[in-house]
Amino acid sequence: MDIKKYTPSIFTIKSWAEEDRPREKLLIRGKEHLSDAELIAILIGSGNKNESAVALAQKILNTVENNLNELGKATIKELMKFKGIGEAKAISIVAAMEIGRRRQRSQIKKKTQVKSSRDAYNVLVTLLVDLPHEEFWILLLNRSNRVIHKECISRGGVAGTVVDAKIIFNKALSYLASSIILCHNHPSGNLRPSQADIDITKKLKKAGEVLEINVLDHLIISEQGYYSFADDGAF
Repeated sequence: MDIKKYTPSIFTIKSWAEEDRPREKLLIRGKEHLSDAELIAILIGSGNKNESAVALAQKILNTVENNLNELGKATIKELMKFKGIGEAKAISIVAAMEIGRRRQRSQIKKKTQVKSSRDAYNVLVTLLVDLPHEEFWILLLNRSNRVIHKECISRGGVAGTVVDAKIIFNKALSYLASSIILCHNHPSGNLRPSQADIDITKKLKKAGEVLEINVLDHLIISEQGYYSFADDGAF
């Protein structure tokens, strides 16, 4: 019987056991649970016929004593000396190291803190004041009342817009918001809340209490300024 020589196939991420796949591990457990070698393995995608991408990444790290700062000094030609690292993979590693270097030099953007209705108004006024139709927006805040996200929930006509509580709180949950501020505009210029405005405010505040997401205020914005449910004692 003719026995053919066995040649191992190239190790790719898709061929590993699921718990060993860096991409899946990042999605399931989060980026902080990956080792440096696993992160680099995601960049290079596959290893060579004798090594997985993780093993190859670890070999590269070993040559710089597992120091990412030293790896950032490696040139494309130096990286291409490793079997399985071609020009494209070497470029990916160099680019990733450069992004990391630039991130360290970048200033952390400070989130706006909302301490009053005026602060919330200042965040949203330029988005709503000149619109010829109604829009309903939300501000999502963290525990320090800093804005982590703002988003338009719905757009309507001159007289009103539809507000869906499920959409609002789905957004709040997805951003892990601790509290929210509601806001919509009145193109007519009238700042007094309608009965519909009062009803939806009560409905959303009650829903927030169930989900432990505090509805802090509801602003109505127009060219005349703004109205705050909280300031008016309506909460």
